[in-house]
Amino acid sequence: MLNSAAAPAQLAQPRSRPFQAIFWGGSIVGALDIAYAIVMYTPRHPILIPQTIASGVLGVEAYNEGMSSAALGVFLHFLIAFTAAAVYFAASRKLPLLTRRAVVCGLLYGALIFLFMQFVVLPLSAKPPSHMAVPERLAEFVEHWFFVGLPIALSVRRFAPR
Repeated sequence: MLNSAAAPAQLAQPRSRPFQAIFWGGSIVGALDIAYAIVMYTPRHPILIPQTIASGVLGVEAYNEGMSSAALGVFLHFLIAFTAAAVYFAASRKLPLLTRRAVVCGLLYGALIFLFMQFVVLPLSAKPPSHMAVPERLAEFVEHWFFVGLPIALSVRRFAPR
């Protein structure tokens, strides 16, 4: 039987659920980010967005592989989203500020993810160079604040508070 004096302390301590934090953060980000890209760039040909993601591994051949490259692109997209959520979760264990100030830190994290993708991941990939206009690139930068960083931070705060 629990000591009645210890019960309030146990109730005050929220239970950390890292799997849920990473799962929901990655799932929400994966869905929002790919939906944004399809609506903004290829609403009449949605298969092109996952094929473009797959082109990071397959190069231009991804556009000739139909649904198999699209499936690979969706898999890679969600793998990246879950990895981003896992990194934020792991960092939040060392830096409690990431859960205490989840909104601000999430927005900053979204910006960092965008920059990491643009200046590290994409240049190292087999994806053909993009000729995206500056306004579209700026819109993607802001989209990463709200559709990538913020959902991850809020999910970690909700399911794995410090």
